[in-house]
Amino acid sequence: MYDLPSFNVKIPGFLKNKIFWGTISVIFVSSLSGFLAGAIYYNYFSPGVANYAPKLNIGIFGDKSAEQQTVYLPQTSQEDAIIGVVNELSPAVVSIIVTKDVPIIEQYYTNPFQDFGDFFSPNFLVPQYRQKGTEKKEVGGGTGFIVSEDGMILTNKHVVSDTEADYTVLTNDGKKYPAEVLARDPIQDLAVIKVDSNRIIDSGGEMVIKGFPTVPLGDSDRIQIGQTVIAIGNTLGEFRNTVSVGVVSGLGRTITVSDGSVTETLEDVIQTDAAINSGNSGGPLLNLKGEVIGINTAMVQGAQSIGFTIPINKAKKDINSVKSSGRIIYPLLGIRYVLINATIRQDNNLEVDYGALIQKGESGEEAVSPGSAAEKAGLKEGDIILEINGEKITTENTLAEIIMKYNPGDKVALKILRDGSEKTLEATLTERTQ
Repeated sequence: MYDLPSFNVKIPGFLKNKIFWGTISVIFVSSLSGFLAGAIYYNYFSPGVANYAPKLNIGIFGDKSAEQQTVYLPQTSQEDAIIGVVNELSPAVVSIIVTKDVPIIEQYYTNPFQDFGDFFSPNFLVPQYRQKGTEKKEVGGGTGFIVSEDGMILTNKHVVSDTEADYTVLTNDGKKYPAEVLARDPIQDLAVIKVDSNRIIDSGGEMVIKGFPTVPLGDSDRIQIGQTVIAIGNTLGEFRNTVSVGVVSGLGRTITVSDGSVTETLEDVIQTDAAINSGNSGGPLLNLKGEVIGINTAMVQGAQSIGFTIPINKAKKDINSVKSSGRIIYPLLGIRYVLINATIRQDNNLEVDYGALIQKGESGEEAVSPGSAAEKAGLKEGDIILEINGEKITTENTLAEIIMKYNPGDKVALKILRDGSEKTLEATLTERTQ
């Protein structure tokens, strides 16, 4: 056992100061804490943030590539749905260009006094006009959407109403296709046109047919007021595939529309506040599932956010009819009538406040068309048709809507009121031509 030598050491006085030692302790503890926190963050937390930050589009921890900085991330599920529908279905929405041979008018001048010599103002010239050939010119446009891979397109009748015009379809990728009008609906503002199959050269150098992109058709009977809808169209004939968003504002509307030359009444149409501008005619109205629920047709001049679309269920019959027979077929009863409401009942002193009153047209047209199904069934002017096959005729469930459910050749039972007595007649519907 060894004893350590003893030393007599003198400690300076400043080292005995409590404030000094307290300061040294704080500095030491702070430095040590900072070092440990940095080590923990680097080894455990930093990689997680770096990996997760790009998903949040934060961009301060991860790679600030140009792609990450420019990609927009939807802020709501509804916005995400709208963007998805537009991206998926825009390729199937097309612009329709209407061209026609129009005369070239040339201006020239003549002197009406040239036969009288120079005495009568030789420099007096009168402008005259004459045609100098024709030129192909764009005279209109609209929108359509592809409903079959072989190039069948649905649009409005008024977009392709000119039988002497040529029609060209312009797809979203800039390709042009000549189009043929297959059928114009004699009742509704609908038409079906077609472009030739999309032929391409495959990787093996062979010519193959590539199907066109199409839009799925929804069920317009399930539409609810207030649901979000998307309209896509060739606005003003200039801005292709313009998108507008709104809601269903009303259902079952009846409107009278005119393009300046033809006036017609459209029943049971959808009202929406999604912007429908000139050139949007024939474009699709879509729900958030990416289904077409209507065909954009009309807007109210002088108003804001009041547009109308034809329910897609009305067009499905046209599409199937063209596919099966090459034309649009409608059943015809062959009468002129007015739907009875409280006012019509009072003005005509009628016994009922519903049904269809058979009467002459405003210009004196026959109330019952000669040779029609109605005439053969025995219907007369002044009769009131109350029901068709047991289905009551009202202003909400019109005769035209009920007849549309049948086909030419179908037999229907007509419950009528004549001279205060009810009776039932049978009619065999014929085919309506344009």
